[in-house]
Amino acid sequence: MEQDKKLYTLLVFSENFAGLLNQVTAVFTRRQVNIESLNVSASSTQGVHKYTITCWSTEEQIDKITKQIEKKIDVLKADYFTDDELFIQEVGLYKLSTQIVLEQPDISRHIRKHGGRIVEVNPTYTIVSKKGMTDEIVSLYETLQEYNCVLQYARSGRIAVTKSPVEYLDRYLEERRKVYEAQQEKA
Repeated sequence: MEQDKKLYTLLVFSENFAGLLNQVTAVFTRRQVNIESLNVSASSTQGVHKYTITCWSTEEQIDKITKQIEKKIDVLKADYFTDDELFIQEVGLYKLSTQIVLEQPDISRHIRKHGGRIVEVNPTYTIVSKKGMTDEIVSLYETLQEYNCVLQYARSGRIAVTKSPVEYLDRYLEERRKVYEAQQEKA
């Protein structure tokens, strides 16, 4: 069963209510599924927030998790996706020892080779930024670790949009509006 696990990205849309994040993460805890990354931000729909959650799971398990989350009263819509169904981006920040960077010219070459950008240099530290996929960001980190120059490292949670020409939330809200209007006509 372990080999059936894949990395899934769950997109959850909700109104912005306190405590909802705790309710969502509790679903994962109850099913003993570890969240790999979590990003919460405003969505393209005013008043609606988007949770982007990644986890290793089987399709059967992620389907159950998604349905449980969607039952939460403040959740508007929840769907899960594989990487090939999404445009994905993350950001890595690396704080490096300036002294070691200056002593080892190969470090700058590796930063450029990996598509990183040096965004600040001062006598104590050098800040490098890299955006891309998880494995690209981790690869640069591992390369920099070989030089023993990393003072701090942080990687953002995944942000993602679907490759679908239709926004699933918009479709859901339109269907909900039609049902509401039909109910109003009957009343």
